[in-house]
Amino acid sequence: MAQASKAASVRFIFMTILLDALGIGLLIPVFPEVIRRFGHDPEFVNHYFGYFISVYALMQFLASPVLGGLSDRFGRRPVLLVSLLGAGLDYILMAFAPTLGILFAGRIVSGLTGASMTVASSYMADISDDSNRSANFGMIGAAFGLGFIVGPGLGGLLGHYGHQAPFIGAAILNILNFAFGYFILPESLDKAHRRHVVLGKLNPFRSLFKILKPSATGILVWVYLLLYLAGNSHPSIWTLYTQYKFNWTSFEVGLSLSAVGVMIAIGQGYLTRIIIPKIGEITSLNVGTWINVVAFLGYAFASQGWMMYLILPLLAFSGIAGPSLQSLISKNTPPYEQGELQGSLISIASLTAIIGPLLYTDLFARFTAPNGAIQFAGAPYFAAALICILSTGLLLWARHKGAHS
Repeated sequence: MAQASKAASVRFIFMTILLDALGIGLLIPVFPEVIRRFGHDPEFVNHYFGYFISVYALMQFLASPVLGGLSDRFGRRPVLLVSLLGAGLDYILMAFAPTLGILFAGRIVSGLTGASMTVASSYMADISDDSNRSANFGMIGAAFGLGFIVGPGLGGLLGHYGHQAPFIGAAILNILNFAFGYFILPESLDKAHRRHVVLGKLNPFRSLFKILKPSATGILVWVYLLLYLAGNSHPSIWTLYTQYKFNWTSFEVGLSLSAVGVMIAIGQGYLTRIIIPKIGEITSLNVGTWINVVAFLGYAFASQGWMMYLILPLLAFSGIAGPSLQSLISKNTPPYEQGELQGSLISIASLTAIIGPLLYTDLFARFTAPNGAIQFAGAPYFAAALICILSTGLLLWARHKGAHS
């Protein structure tokens, strides 16, 4: 693939993943209002809001290995384009859904098409080599960070024009990206590296058992699972924690979450390109993980709201861990299995997005209960720090097993 073509491909993949993140963040501010069209009871709205968030992660968990396997068989380009077009049409369906059932079905389809991140990550692996693999995977994180900075604000802005406007905006963005990919994007997986895929074997549980089996790469995947589980403490508990402990308003919470997105974008989009080539992937992974430990403990014991902002820059430096880890896992996997690998990694991330909220909100409820034996609102972040420490033990084991840079 020519250098100019590779650059255009990287831009396309960046935009595809940015749209995935936008698709999540864009709709969150308006979903409660959309649900109120079908019922005004607060308990009804709260429950269905939770269902809409969880079902997206669940569908990504189920669909990611399927899309990844299909891309190993038929190539990345057709699967990506079908997913983008499907997402665009689905957002239009949700914009004009006449019943809650159809809206919910549309959210299910969103999760399925949102699993295109699997194929986008596989494409990135195809066009990367040892000189730029970590930096390219860092761009994936930067795209997600940028999406979560822009998405909620844009969704809230468009929401002033009616609950349909954010859905239509998301549809237009996906369809434009589909058109760009249709005319610009080359295939990254040549036919010689494709493999026969039995569709019946493409289920997330089989893929997970395969990727998590004892091996040097399998240990790294367990580390990936633990780090994602720890990272899910932020979306699960940040709002509850800061409002409970510091009496932050919704505006202050939104402002802080934008700062979180900025730190993610800086860390994975910029610092990865500087730090990882200098100190190597294994060292970057270890350093980033221990910085996470320090940050989570800082959040857990912060006594003033302004302290959270002092701790946030650590998030940028801890961001070197994820791309380093993903690069190491990708290195240990042959080209014809990259699609299934990336699908399994996305499934793991989706699984932690299902488990994380249940774990952290339960801990928060237990340790803030008025009649609880111990009052410690920071318990969820303390647990996240312990999970990161556990992952460092597995990293030592992985290095002993021979998974190195």
